[in-house]
Amino acid sequence: MIRRVLALPSGRIAVVVLAVIAVLAVFGPLLAPQDPLATSDNTLAAASGAHWLGTDYLGRDVLSRLLDGSRVSVLGSLEVALTALVVGVVPGILSVYLGRAFEWITLRLADTLVALPFLLFAVAVVALLGNGITQAMLVTGVLVSPLFYRVSRAATLAVARSQYVEAAIVSGASLGRVVRRHVWVKVLPPIAVALAQTVGVGFVIVSSLTFLGIGVQPPAPTWGGLLASDLGYLSHRPWAPLTPALLIVVTVWACNLLADAIRDVSGEAGRALLNNRRARAHRLDKADPAPAGGAS
Repeated sequence: MIRRVLALPSGRIAVVVLAVIAVLAVFGPLLAPQDPLATSDNTLAAASGAHWLGTDYLGRDVLSRLLDGSRVSVLGSLEVALTALVVGVVPGILSVYLGRAFEWITLRLADTLVALPFLLFAVAVVALLGNGITQAMLVTGVLVSPLFYRVSRAATLAVARSQYVEAAIVSGASLGRVVRRHVWVKVLPPIAVALAQTVGVGFVIVSSLTFLGIGVQPPAPTWGGLLASDLGYLSHRPWAPLTPALLIVVTVWACNLLADAIRDVSGEAGRALLNNRRARAHRLDKADPAPAGGAS
């Protein structure tokens, strides 16, 4: 699947953009030219050689704060996506095989989680457990998990009725073996699409919470927090919110682009794409035959 995704122009663009964001998350604090928490008297300065993106209202270097804050934003979004993946996929697959009672309970739980406003619920949990990004993202991941539950359940239902799965069950194969050998391969592509989309949703959630000052204690930098602080000084630096907003928008766009690319190369669409490429390569081979051997 990875090679198929990279064969698409949209897939290559998405992977390159997300790779750059990942590099910023890993090495951003090390690449920061100055201490992101150091204040100075040079407040609200314009871009210059010493401060490429200027300084904020406390004289802190904006570029350094953007680079340092990338790790929190990326890790928070991944925490949301992975929590939703674990909480949603396992019950979604098992609900097809563990009987009507388990199916009814998990469906009702999924409906309940969908009805909860995740942003308000995350704020309430943070108020109870303390202002930390980890607990906020874990709770948000649980609230987003019904997406994975429904996707994995629908894909498992389609596979569970196939003849080879029924034959494996009749022959005495255990539930774990059936899921590993037959179900998981078919369920993985739609889950991968949902995972890519959820990472983008996670960026929006992290940015929204940190924009409101929830999840990270100041003066720790985050993309959402930088955007919020810049909005208070638009009369002095009207261009300042563009950089953090652009980073958030580009990252979410790349995640959605990757999800579209995975969807395009999986299932029937992926097989059709592969068949078209094979047919095109076969036609090219016929049009350009190998050179004949030397004359005797």
